Amino acid sequence: MGMLLYRLGAFGARRRRTMIVGWLIVLAAVIALGISIGGSLQNTKSIPGSPAQTALTRMDREWPAPDQDKQSAQIVFQAPPGHKLTEAALAGPLRASLAAAREVAGVTGVSPPGSSALSPDGRTEVADVVFSTKKDADVPAATLDALKGTGTTAERAGLTAVYGGDAYAPTNSPIGPTELIGILVALAILFITIGSMLAAGLPLLTAIFGVIGSMMAILTVASAVGISENAPTLATMIGLAVGIDYALLIVSRHRAQLAAGLPVLESVAKATATAGSAVVFAGATVLIALAGLSVAGVPMLTSMGLASAGAVAMAVLMALTLLPALLSAFGRRLVPKSGSRAAHLSDPDRTTMGTRWVGGVLRHPIRNLILVTLGLLVIAAPVLRLQMALTDDGSNAKSTVTRQAYDMIGHAFGPGANGPLVVLVESTNATATSQTAAAVEARLHGVNGIAEISGIDTADDRTAARIQVTPTTGPRSQQTRDLVSRLNVAVAPVARQNGSYVAVTGQTAVGIDVATKLSGALIPFALVVVGLSLLLLMIAFRSIAIPVKATVGFLLSLGAAFGATVAVFQWGWLAGLLGVPSLGPVASFAPIIVMAVLFGLAMDYEVFLVSAMREDYARRGDARRAILVGARNASRVVTAAALIMVAVFVAFLFGKDPDVMPIAFGLAFGVLVDAFAVRMTLVPAVLALLGDRSWQIPRRLDRFLPHLAAEGESITAGAGSADSAAIGDDLETETVAR
Repeated sequence: MGMLLYRLGAFGARRRRTMIVGWLIVLAAVIALGISIGGSLQNTKSIPGSPAQTALTRMDREWPAPDQDKQSAQIVFQAPPGHKLTEAALAGPLRASLAAAREVAGVTGVSPPGSSALSPDGRTEVADVVFSTKKDADVPAATLDALKGTGTTAERAGLTAVYGGDAYAPTNSPIGPTELIGILVALAILFITIGSMLAAGLPLLTAIFGVIGSMMAILTVASAVGISENAPTLATMIGLAVGIDYALLIVSRHRAQLAAGLPVLESVAKATATAGSAVVFAGATVLIALAGLSVAGVPMLTSMGLASAGAVAMAVLMALTLLPALLSAFGRRLVPKSGSRAAHLSDPDRTTMGTRWVGGVLRHPIRNLILVTLGLLVIAAPVLRLQMALTDDGSNAKSTVTRQAYDMIGHAFGPGANGPLVVLVESTNATATSQTAAAVEARLHGVNGIAEISGIDTADDRTAARIQVTPTTGPRSQQTRDLVSRLNVAVAPVARQNGSYVAVTGQTAVGIDVATKLSGALIPFALVVVGLSLLLLMIAFRSIAIPVKATVGFLLSLGAAFGATVAVFQWGWLAGLLGVPSLGPVASFAPIIVMAVLFGLAMDYEVFLVSAMREDYARRGDARRAILVGARNASRVVTAAALIMVAVFVAFLFGKDPDVMPIAFGLAFGVLVDAFAVRMTLVPAVLALLGDRSWQIPRRLDRFLPHLAAEGESITAGAGSADSAAIGDDLETETVAR
């Protein structure tokens, strides 16, 4: 692979104009496709074929609603304390506001006064609004504003009118002010690391190009298949982070080689072969882990994983093709200035902060190993209390109208009113349906956790009936989850006895099914990830100890990330400082996504750091010296890469998207722990204790495993000389001429 990448880098350097123009044409075409035929993103959070979803589909067939595929909203009217909506002074303005709402262009229906829900104290009423807009499209802002304006009459009379529901749900752009700040912080870290604004801008430029291409490709694919509305945000976050890091690795290697006197074209080709091999290996691990999210069988998670995998693939392509062309175009202007930190990287005897850190670890390896391991286990302890659920309007910031409407409904009607359940009954004839529904209703009265049971609603053909159940607790609580389990147990004997179909459904039950499915997928997915990491690292480093050590380190980082997430998002530690809008169960898909992405990033740092150590050990055979030399060569890049990742993830954390926040926090904390506590501390300590045994592998296993140079070690100083001669030194000539 090293020689293939060498030739790819040489081609990009020699044909830099062709490569740059070709990429610009490709990006322009992708952008044009995304704008012209881009589809709408979906907000569906369900699992086709799950018990609750199947029952919900059957219920919709029995009670077809002409507007079920249209966008909807809710208007919550509330009277002042001590008053009721039935008072003449308030009822008239309420009717006038609802009448005005029906006249808004784009509104096709508004529930009339008295037909909608009225709270027991008579102070709060909820009116349902239906728009002509399709469910997966956004209602025009003018329509939403006009609808809000109809509440003026009611508000003048002293009523409070809050507009919530799906149509008013806040939309979060993949790139906003906080994300732009994160990009600027990343640029600052790049400048400090590289020491040149020109060189620092190249990784950022290629990463941004990669993200733009990925976003437009996602929109284009959305016109043919369903893609979650969270997929672009996740893909942007991951694409930016890995795109900057992968390019940084190649740029750093290139400038170190230039400082050592290597010609530009030869340096570009060699950096693409050596650092590019690590990029391919690292990118492949992230890509495989993200694509593996599809095995959970949740369409929303599958689209998020595949979209993010596409962004990673784009970042790798940009680093291996466009970046060499840009490096070649800037020629010797990227040579580090004499005396700069970048120039010192080529000095084999210079002591760096990385060597000082690792040297301190090596002086007391056992103590550092024990202290860091115990510390990470303590941080990971809260993971034992991890709870998961799908987000809803109650997860939004309190400043949003959807959250305000959600809270008003919960206070007026009880928390369960925001997530009612439905028990569906289907039989072959009217008599069986009536008997089964009556038996189910009788059973429901003996189940704890129910605040209200509606009457039996029978379908027109008399073969189906439904009973609405309002829990005493909110839709995301563990108590509601337990209630669904009790309901299923309670109605099962009735279904068997009468030979009827009886199921618990509703959006809350569907969400519980998704959370249960994802919870069950965590352990199998973790086993696949652990097995994959062991295999990949054995192939890359021809060692048993290194893969085992790397995998244990990853599990410690993952546990710490999960433990910190529980402490912040469930227990409320630092929640105010971080702007967490509400406490409660973590978003169901957050842990498995964090696991997949953190696995890939942890393997990145392992490859970047250990491959530099292995390269020196292969030359000199001195295990302790190899650790120090590897730290000198790679620790600066690993540190910068980790800080850039953290900056990008923290920027998305402050974007206030409740679906993305736990993912961004978990990744930021996990990367911080993995880079500094695990890779820069535990790895040197373990390697020092093992000595030469770190780099040993049984002969039979060595013959069985394929050979892969993770850092392109096959490209030595003399390798590719024929290619170099073919390339020539035309760039230097051009540079001098200019």
